[in-house]
Amino acid sequence: MSDSNTKAQPTLSLIKKGKFYFIYEDAYFWILEDKTKRGLEIKEKTKDRVKNVVVDKGIIYDMDGKGNKVNIRSYYSKKDFEFQNVEKDALAMEKRYLELREITCPSD
Repeated sequence: MSDSNTKAQPTLSLIKKGKFYFIYEDAYFWILEDKTKRGLEIKEKTKDRVKNVVVDKGIIYDMDGKGNKVNIRSYYSKKDFEFQNVEKDALAMEKRYLELREITCPSD
């Protein structure tokens, strides 16, 4: 897969958004972007072998200076995935972040 097919293009159309994600589409891909990672520099592009999608990864450093690779956006090929597959992953991401927020910032 060439990088030109998976780079975010200015011709992307926003399909759906949540508190923690955007879903875009272009001619070839559904693109799931993690809002919490926006602005993070892309360090590598790899294939997620579990979901079988191409992902842009960045690095977030913890308090000890250790770098952790994190997904910034995932590219779901339209020929292999339906929109519902992407939406399901987006909703799972949303649920995970909402649960994390509740643990770290409980409402009084």
